[in-house]
Amino acid sequence: MTSSLSRRCGATLKPLALASAILSTTVALAQTTQEQPLVPVVVTAARIEQPQTDALPHTTVISAEDIRNSQAPDLPALLQREAGLQITRVGGPGQQASLFMRGANSSETLIMIDGVPIRRQASFGLPALENILPDQIDHIEIVRGNVSAIYGSGAIGGVVQIFTKRGNGAPAFNASVEAGSRGTYEGNVGVSGKSGDTRYALSLTRFKTNGFSAQNPLQSPNVNPDRNGDGNTSVSGSVSQEWRAGNEVGVRIYANDAKYTYDDAYGTPTDQNNGHSKSQSLALFSKNRFTQDWTSTLTLSQNINRDNLDGEGAFGNSSNAYKSTQNLLQWANELRLSPLWTATAGVDAGREKADVSSNSSFGNSSNSFSRSTSSVYAGALGKIGPHQLQLNLRHDDVGGSGSDNTGYLGYGFALTDSVKLIANASTAFNAPTPVQLYQPIYGNPDLKAERSKSYELGVQYAAGDTLLRATLFDTRTRDQFGYDPLTSQTINIARAKNQGLELSASTVLAAIDWRASLTLQNPKDESSNQILARRAKTLGSLGAAKSFGAWRLGADVQYTDSRTDIPGNPRLGTYWLTNANARYQLNKQLSLFGRIDNLFNRDYQTAYGYNQPSRGLFVGVNWQQ
Repeated sequence: MTSSLSRRCGATLKPLALASAILSTTVALAQTTQEQPLVPVVVTAARIEQPQTDALPHTTVISAEDIRNSQAPDLPALLQREAGLQITRVGGPGQQASLFMRGANSSETLIMIDGVPIRRQASFGLPALENILPDQIDHIEIVRGNVSAIYGSGAIGGVVQIFTKRGNGAPAFNASVEAGSRGTYEGNVGVSGKSGDTRYALSLTRFKTNGFSAQNPLQSPNVNPDRNGDGNTSVSGSVSQEWRAGNEVGVRIYANDAKYTYDDAYGTPTDQNNGHSKSQSLALFSKNRFTQDWTSTLTLSQNINRDNLDGEGAFGNSSNAYKSTQNLLQWANELRLSPLWTATAGVDAGREKADVSSNSSFGNSSNSFSRSTSSVYAGALGKIGPHQLQLNLRHDDVGGSGSDNTGYLGYGFALTDSVKLIANASTAFNAPTPVQLYQPIYGNPDLKAERSKSYELGVQYAAGDTLLRATLFDTRTRDQFGYDPLTSQTINIARAKNQGLELSASTVLAAIDWRASLTLQNPKDESSNQILARRAKTLGSLGAAKSFGAWRLGADVQYTDSRTDIPGNPRLGTYWLTNANARYQLNKQLSLFGRIDNLFNRDYQTAYGYNQPSRGLFVGVNWQQ
């Protein structure tokens, strides 16, 4: 299998490897007189703190500074330039967004907030990515590839872990205001700090836009051509107390409340459709250092997601309500075996419930589904000379969907201080949601759980400001979830696979910060030999930013290849998207900023029939104590 993968991607890898080698050599020479930067520390790749350059799964970090400089209005906009990630939207801000990582289904990528999985089991099966605002985020870690053996069901494509802000240092306040095209404005206030042994942080954001018509009336003539706006209020906060050195108890909260209007492709031009989405997460945690080498963390969390869709049209009024509740107890342990080896072990136990109700002129219905979940896992990570090993084992038991054992084996070999070869193999288990199984109209009680195998070969170059990583990957999934347009049911696709090459790069060259990514892939339904819907074979991005004096100027270009859409729709065209941003630091506390999205006013779609924003100009002011 590995040799087959190498042959398939070898032609692509050779010119890319040559370009990487040239860039690496150039940058290494340019950095001989530069101070060596600090390497980010990550925890998501192995549940253990380690330098990003030590992570065996392909891991990248979006830092607090990256978030600030990007001026991204929401989480999808922040993620879409990252290697291997593709975002689709059915309209503008506030409209449903989906994430495909390495060509995997959107339900096959796990989203976590501060270590807690976030899911909407009752409705779309995905967290409302479009409602997560960057002002609530401290940093993000992205782990690509099959890590189901580390995080369980839903991590075939990878994991996106969001870390909210945490207090540190003297108390500090911040505030920002932004306004721009399409009647858009955003305001944020926050405070964070540490007083004695108490940490605290609180952030509140209000976002609103008049938007534009989500569906294109030329492609869907029966939709209402009015604007589809969005209003979103989000809050995050945490407080913790260190009652003894290495021992801490605390609470974290995250919530958003979004109201929006949307277009219904099956309605009439006079229909009025309103959506209301609410998410709230509460987590209590206790982190305890029982010995110098043993740290244990106990977390009890509850996530509640509500979605209400109300329509008023020529065929009568309708109302659909969805509520997902997830209660989860997590016990994670880290044991330092030696200076070079660390072991992990833990247990998760949860209860998931989905409530669905529908009221219309055609009748009323109400359904409730629930199930219990449990898992036990263990892992080890360490080094022997130039060799690095990571082993993870996990057993998941999901009520109504069976159980399975999964594993991850990773290996790294340091050729030099800067170059490391990487290989890994892993298996995955992904259970269907209760609604996919039992919802009367869309559910399929015969639906099987997905099972997957993945293999990777990679090379990493890390020196100074430069980090390059190239990965060949091969993932094959049995019984992958699909959609039957004739019955509207979720079905199993017998066999699906994706093979490809993924590259990420960041460096400083000629006093300019550079970021680049490239993904070449072939996500395919092997049963029909068709490319999976809405997934591009080629994704790429290039970003550059330069600081001089009080100014910082930046721009990024994103490329997405043509894609198939759902059966019966035309192909989606190739597009280039260019964004630009600027910041001017008036003094140590006050800065002015602005950005232009879709600089060249490209007309493009990520889902057939749904418009994407035209050129937009946004300006704002930020105050940071």
